[in-house]
Amino acid sequence: MGTVSLPDTWTYALRLPHDPRAARVARMTVRAALSGHGRLEVLDAVELLASELVTNAYRHTIGPASLRLTALADGRLRVGVWDSHPRIPAPFGEPPWDRVPFVPAAAEDGRGLCLVQEYADSWGGLSVGDGGPLDRGAGKLLWFEVGTC
Repeated sequence: MGTVSLPDTWTYALRLPHDPRAARVARMTVRAALSGHGRLEVLDAVELLASELVTNAYRHTIGPASLRLTALADGRLRVGVWDSHPRIPAPFGEPPWDRVPFVPAAAEDGRGLCLVQEYADSWGGLSVGDGGPLDRGAGKLLWFEVGTC
């Protein structure tokens, strides 16, 4: 009888309603998935950044969001958050990626995308739409990666 080895790659997907508790549910899901796969070295950063993107999806849309965690074969972890709003914010849009607006020290929010620049190894965004004549669009996908190659 041979030993069964688990694959190095995996994906988890979570559909989140437009609900103020969505970020907490996303954090709990990230923590459970990464703990279960022994990826404790990236857990805190991924939990924080995923929570920030899900919070932005809740604050800037009126519809649901989706979270996807993917472990890539080279050891990186990719996290994507989809929402229904079509605008891709800095730093996820076109270069230069350092266009995140200045946040005053006394501000109570607005630092989430700065955190992505600080803690993610790479990031990006893309519009999701059909490109047809009516192009109603289907929102955007923002993603980031952490981990070593």
